[in-house]
Amino acid sequence: MARETHEQNRLSWNAATQAHNSHKGDQAAFLRDGGSTLFPEELDLLGDLAGRSLLHLQCNSGQDSLSLAALGARVTGVDISDEAIEFAQRLASESGIEARFERADVLDWLPQAAAAGRGFQIVFSSYGAVCWICDLDAWATGIAATLAPGGRFVYVEFHPFTGVFHDDWSLRHDYFEHGQPLTWDDGVDDYVASAGEALVPWGFQAGEADFVNPHPAHEYGWGLAEIVEALLRAGLALETLREYPYANGATLCERMREAPGRRMYPPDDLPSLPLMFGLSARRGP
Repeated sequence: MARETHEQNRLSWNAATQAHNSHKGDQAAFLRDGGSTLFPEELDLLGDLAGRSLLHLQCNSGQDSLSLAALGARVTGVDISDEAIEFAQRLASESGIEARFERADVLDWLPQAAAAGRGFQIVFSSYGAVCWICDLDAWATGIAATLAPGGRFVYVEFHPFTGVFHDDWSLRHDYFEHGQPLTWDDGVDDYVASAGEALVPWGFQAGEADFVNPHPAHEYGWGLAEIVEALLRAGLALETLREYPYANGATLCERMREAPGRRMYPPDDLPSLPLMFGLSARRGP
């Protein structure tokens, strides 16, 4: 039953991805000119990428994947959305940056790749990823199985604590949801339109107006400890765990304050809050 929600999410993401990319202008030109969609937090955790094989899970439309490839990584991107993968393949061709993109549910793709002997020196994921995964242990086990010996998993994500808030910063949900699904009848929204230039610094465009997603979406609430413990159960060794008082490029709630580097902080009348975390974990030799 839970895996059926992934299929509904695929349809919701297909619709939303078209709206998102309508605001982003000529992304191929941006990448050809040396532009990058990556933030310092990812780059710091990833380290030197030259010549490294890198698997990008839930890669969306490939902008981050191609930014990683431009730094010398040999990138394979995987995403559940047909629209996202088709766009990523076009973007790779039009930007002249080489990367491989495959459409699949990552819970299917990971064990298949491991069975085929495909291994990567780095597995990477970021920003709004694990909340779409219904089985945390299957996700973590799949990551561990596709890492080459000594390989690293790097993950930068919005902090699960942000899920307790409504748009106006009032309390909305329990933090401890233990993977229980939340269904949004209005599906994946047009968060790119809401973020504006914070997500499209090369030139936000109005694009599709008043987007309404016809497909519902289902998210899963996982706490930070649950994520880390799943990786430990899968046999990975935690190297780094960091929390940040800002969110990169994302207006998670109303009245967020933008600081240099497109870092978004809570409004002045709220205390410092954990809005993002980053981690790295390594497979044994």
